[in-house]
Formats: sequence, structure tokens, C-alpha cells
Amino acid sequence: MTRYLLAIDQGTTSSRAIVFDESGRSIAVDQQEFHQYFPHDGWVEHDALEIWDSTLAVCRGALEKAGVSAGELSGIGITNQRETTVIWDRSTGKPIYHAIVWQDRRTASLCTKLKTDGHEDTVVERTGLLIDPYFSATKIAWILDNVDGARARAESGELAFGTVDSWLLWNLTAGKSHYTDATNASRTALFNIHSQDWDDQLLTLFRVPRSLLPEVLDSAADYGSTEPEWLGAPVAVAGIAGDQHAALIGQACFEPGMAKSTYGTGCFLMLNTGDRALRSENRLLTTMAYRLNGKPCYAMEGSIFVAGAAMQWLRDGLKLISHAGESSAHAESVGVDNPVYLVPAFTGLGAPHWDPHARGAIMGLTRDTGIAEIVTAGLQSVCYQTKDLVRAIQNDGARLASLRVDGGMVVNEWLMQFLADILNVTVDRPRVTETTALGAAFLAGLQTGVYESLDEIARLWECERQFHPAMGPAMRESLYAGWLDAVERVCNH
Repeated sequence: MTRYLLAIDQGTTSSRAIVFDESGRSIAVDQQEFHQYFPHDGWVEHDALEIWDSTLAVCRGALEKAGVSAGELSGIGITNQRETTVIWDRSTGKPIYHAIVWQDRRTASLCTKLKTDGHEDTVVERTGLLIDPYFSATKIAWILDNVDGARARAESGELAFGTVDSWLLWNLTAGKSHYTDATNASRTALFNIHSQDWDDQLLTLFRVPRSLLPEVLDSAADYGSTEPEWLGAPVAVAGIAGDQHAALIGQACFEPGMAKSTYGTGCFLMLNTGDRALRSENRLLTTMAYRLNGKPCYAMEGSIFVAGAAMQWLRDGLKLISHAGESSAHAESVGVDNPVYLVPAFTGLGAPHWDPHARGAIMGLTRDTGIAEIVTAGLQSVCYQTKDLVRAIQNDGARLASLRVDGGMVVNEWLMQFLADILNVTVDRPRVTETTALGAAFLAGLQTGVYESLDEIARLWECERQFHPAMGPAMRESLYAGWLDAVERVCNH
């Protein structure tokens, strides 16, 4: 009898559910977009009830499309947009304010003050994170300070906080389970990644009452069962991980030195560092990769703000191409030795530069520069930015064995070959590119006995195509030197 797993993939713009069989094959997918709220400049919010409604709808939709009943599911895994913050009333289950999304910058001045007051070192040392509005801690404080009576109610134990995984779990179990997993906890700036517990000193610093917080479990654990009315039968919720961590698991990067890079709107590179939490001297983040059987596995993470978004801009903003697929033909005609550089610092530069004031530029233009050169420069910028991250990781003492890639851009063969060339490592593209949802399904399967071990999961991972570096060192160094020069010109020193 085939065993099935349901993965909930709750993202920033849509909720998705995918039914997988035990071989890791996707059987059916359902997806629903939901509203984005922008009440002020730099503020981004979601309606948490709408997130829950859309999630329940896609779970039912995916099961229906798959022709699988809830009773046939071995378990459910949840993966989610990270850092997004929900606070709700424990008795009514109603949120007291909109969810504040990871992209939201409203707490920037508070973060600046905490840094100026000299607290960043404490935060980095305990959490592996920088002080930034990105993480949940300052968002929680903002809600408690700005919603009438919220702080007093939080202190008396009437309110609950959760990232999106905890909020969905609470609803799926009708308020019986208030848990999160170690990966999501590690993105709040309140969780000590060394002691594996909420940190009293950080709770005091960010003014967050402990009574709000969920209990932290392993990434594969018994999270309780769904209320029978939701899907027609109770189902075990058995795995949870934040989206980038789930992608690392879906890519079976279980050994130190294995890394995955996800190329969507932005790019997230995560490298497994095993049982060592390496502190970055190059402003990368140290984070949990996952936690299984009480044993933490750590990772280094670098974020690039603009990857696929650069191609969207070339398409929608400059109208140089009508769809992203055209970029390959342009790149083929220009070749790798392109004198034009596009630095897509539309919202500043992420790791390892962390320059919020940098702005985009196109350099190296001559009289014979045309559309093809600019489009090719857009593609190359994704690879150059990845090299910036890889170089920072290597300077921190970690070794990159190979790179497994996923996300919408990886279908572009020219781009993948240039990535292998400029990084001088083998790039592996998997057969299943739904790696985030797959990672959540793997965790649920691990907990419910569908899979015996990580080794068994690793054997399910299949490479669809490998790209081997074929560029000489002189060309590689010369191209990358041109990129570094271009970046230098847009940074504010």
C-alpha cells in the first residue's frame, strides 16, 4: 500500500499544499494567493486568518486532486515563510493585530538604537543573527507596545506568539498544540542556538514575556493531530521547518560542506556545518540547519536580495525581454566574456556587504552595447553575487564541496553553467525542484516511520543534470575582478 505525506508550504504571497508519495514524487498540488497589506512605507502585513483559511483550502484541494483521503496520510509536514510574527488571544484564537511580515522595516529605528547601545555582539553570540527588523523579536515588542492593553495581557498569559508554523499548528489542532521547531525558533532573535532554549537575557533585552512563547521541539516530532473536521480524519502533524531549512533537507544536504542555493526572487545559500556553529566574521548568519533526536545541526546562511527580481526588472521595468526564457538566447550570443556589469542593488546589498544605501547600476557601457549585453549582465549578476557569498563562507573557514540548486531560475542551462564556471564547483540540479515542500514531507515521514533514516532520504535525492566548471582560472579571475570593481563603485563607504 502506497504511503502518502501532505506538505503545507506557506509562503509570503501564497499558500500551497502538495501530496507526495513515499518515493518523494509530487502527486498533486493546490495553491492560493492571498492579500498583501502595505499600510505605510516599509510596512508589510498579512491577515493571519486569511493565511489559515487559504492553507486549509489548499490542503483540502490537494487531497481532492490526488484522490487521497486524510485517513491514507502518514503525516503532515509544515514549512513556512520565516520571521513573520503573529500574536493571538489564547481563549478566542483571534489575532490581536495583522501578522507583521519578515520584509517589514517598521522597527528599523529600534534596531539602530539597540546597535548603538552596544547590544549586537550579545545577539550575534547567542543567536547567530544580526540585529535587524527582519527577525521576529522587535516585531513582537512593537505589537505589545502599539495594541491597547497587549503588554499587560501578554504578561498575564492571555496571549500567544508564533511564527506562521505555530499559528497554523494551533489552528490545525484546535488550540491544543502551541509548539514551534528549532529552525523557526532560531530566526526570532530570542532563541539561544547553543543552549537550545529561549534566552532570558534576550527576552529582557527585547522586552518579550516568556509566557507568550511556544515550546520548541525537534524538526521531526509529535506536534499533535489535526482536528477531524478540517480534513475528514485526524492526521499527525509530524514535521516543521522554516522554508530555507526545509529546502536544505529536501536537497538532502546532510553532510557538513554540502550546500543548497535557492534562486527565486532573491537567493538564499545555506551550507551545512554539522555540529559546529561557526561564527561568521563576514556578516553571514549562523543558523540551525535542523534538529533531530535532540541533536542540533548548524548552517551558515547568506542572502541576496535580488536574483530573479533582476530579470523581472529587465522584463517589466526596461521591457528588454518579453519573458525570462529569452535571456538564454541573448547570453548565448554574447558569451561569458561580457564587459558589461549590472549591480542589482535595488534595495541595497545583502550579504556580505550589508549596505542598505547602495543603489543599482549598469557599468561598462560602450557605443556597441546592446540589449543582449545588458540581459546577459543581469544573469551574470546572480552568479557573481553567489560567488560573493561563497567567498565569505570560505573566509569563515567552511568548505563548499558542491552546490545543489533549486528555484525558478535553475531551468536556465546557460546560467547554471556560468554559475559552475565562476564558482569553480560542480552545480547539481535535482529531478524534483519542489525542494522546500519535499523537505517538510521528509521530516513528517521521518517522524512517522515512512523513512528510517536520513541515509534513506538521501538515497531518494536524484540529480537531473550536473554542470562542471570548464572555465580557465585567468578568465574566472578577470571577470570576477570586474564585478568587484563595479560593486565597489555603488557602495557607500
